[in-house]
This record gives sequence, C-alpha cells and structure tokens, in this order.
Amino acid sequence: MRNDINQYFNKTIKVIIKKYRINSILIAISGGQDSICLLNLIEHLEKENIFIKKIAYIYVDHQWKIDSEKQIEHIINYLKYKKKKIYIYQIKEAALSENISRIHRYHIIIHHAIQYKFKAIITAHTKTDKIETFLQNLIRRTSIEGATGLNLHRRLCKNINIFRPLISISRIEINFFCRQYYLPVWSDITNYNYHIQRNRIRNELIPYLKKYINQKAEHNITHFLKTCYYDHEYIKQKVIKLYINNKDKNCIALNYQLIKQKHISIQTRIIQLFIYHNFYLLINHNSLIKIINKMNQKDKNMQSIVRWKHITIYIKKNVDIYKIKKLIK
Repeated sequence: MRNDINQYFNKTIKVIIKKYRINSILIAISGGQDSICLLNLIEHLEKENIFIKKIAYIYVDHQWKIDSEKQIEHIINYLKYKKKKIYIYQIKEAALSENISRIHRYHIIIHHAIQYKFKAIITAHTKTDKIETFLQNLIRRTSIEGATGLNLHRRLCKNINIFRPLISISRIEINFFCRQYYLPVWSDITNYNYHIQRNRIRNELIPYLKKYINQKAEHNITHFLKTCYYDHEYIKQKVIKLYINNKDKNCIALNYQLIKQKHISIQTRIIQLFIYHNFYLLINHNSLIKIINKMNQKDKNMQSIVRWKHITIYIKKNVDIYKIKKLIK
C-alpha cells in the first residue's frame, strides 16, 4: 500500500506540473496525519529531481486548542529537521463557526500565494474529507455544485490553482502509510469535540451508515459524487455556451426569450452566472426563483422589476431582453 500511494502521488503531481506548468508550490498543512503524509510524499518526489523552483509550507493557527503552541512547536521542529521553509499565521480572534474559520483560512492562504507568487496551492484533503464535506453540505442544503466542490483541481484565479492530490486516497490508507513510515503525527484534540458538526459525521454518522445501512456506504457515496461531477461539468459547459451566445454585447443584458425556452435548471444557472460575471455576487435562492418566475410570466406587454441588494433587475418583455443595472445611491 505504501508503494501504491507513492506511485499514485508521483504520477498525479507529474501530470499536474506538466499540464499547468507549475514551478512553485505552497503546501497547506495542519500537523495531522494527512498533512504529514503529504509532506513525506513531497519529500520523496523532490528526490526524483522534478523541477520545482520553490516549495514552501503554510500553517494557519485558529487558536482553538489549549495545546496550539505545542502543536506549532511540533510542526516547526519537524520541518526544521526536514530543512523546509514554513510560514505560520495566527488568527487573533477565534471564530466559533467552522465555516467562518475555513473561509478565513483560505483567504490567508490565497493571499499569501498571491503575495509570494506561488503558482499552486496543495492541500491534504482526502477521499474521506470529500465524503464528510458532501454529507455536511447535504444536511445544510446544497446543490450539485456544492456537492461536488471538493475535487482534484480548482482554478482560483488566472495564475493560481489549488490541487488536492490525496483526494482519491482514504484516511485509513493514509493512517497505514504514516504507521509504516513511523511519521510523527500530531493528535488533534479538536477532532473529538462533538460540538463540531464534522466530527459527529466522521465519528458517528459514517460508522453508523457502514454498520447498519450498507458496509460499502463510503464507496457508494464516492461513486455517486463522481457521477455528479461529470454531470455537473457537462451542464456547466452548456450553460457557459448559452450564456455567451445570449448576453448582449453592448450592455449588461440577456436575451431572456431564448433562455426561457430552456429547462428551469439551465435558466437558474444562467442567471447565477450572469449575476456573478457582472457583479461578483452569489444570488440567493429566493431572489433567483423570483426572477425566473417573473421572466416566465405569459403577459408579453408587462415590465417587471425585481430588486436585490444594490441591483435592480428589469424584465422588459416587449424588447426581448432584461437588463440589470446598479442602483445609483
């Protein structure tokens, strides 16, 4: 198993480096088994003389734990022993929400990558993380896009990509790998805090599903997510093509008469893309449905107006387009 993980990882990283022309990598770590495994795999990769101009590590301390300082000391000592460079950020005000903390962490990592001109960010997310994230998002209410958000590659901006080379490897396999190499894994006490929803999913829900519902629950969820990912990619390509063909060249507008002929699933995605492309905003579900309903009304001579945040949406049925303009305050 150890050799299999090494071979899979090396093959994946080589493809990534060649395809995206990566010469600098920022690796986000936590000190847990997934991160230590990733660090070890990167070290093995460097021995193969693969040209990577710059490799550095980054750790974001949320200061949730009593032993935060000791964990940082452990990470520093280990990377110092490995002669690796690490950047450490500490968040002064601890956020109680797991989601808010995740957003803060990503903002710090992305900003650091931009500031120091890293071409790629690598995280240690695993197949198990993907399943947990799916279940968590499903409970919170999500879409097919939200369900398939954790993948091997995601483009953050023009010059920066995020990669998750361990996304096809389970936590059990990584645990075995760490034991085989006698790696110094830090046991995170927050993983046993059941006030954190993800921990209940990891330690209670998934074991329950495997024991009482289906022993292959994790495998089946992974297969489902893979199918959803391919479906979503196909739909996304169709939506982008339709959006480009139907947007007005001279103003912020769409030919809604052509769009309304499509399935409501396509309609909603085009409106979402339209809003995001022009205003960098994610429209909420209720406002989105309100726009769709107004757009599909049968009265051709009626003009509808929908207001959302600082945006006014005009649906002019007599001119076959609807325009979106910023309100001038």
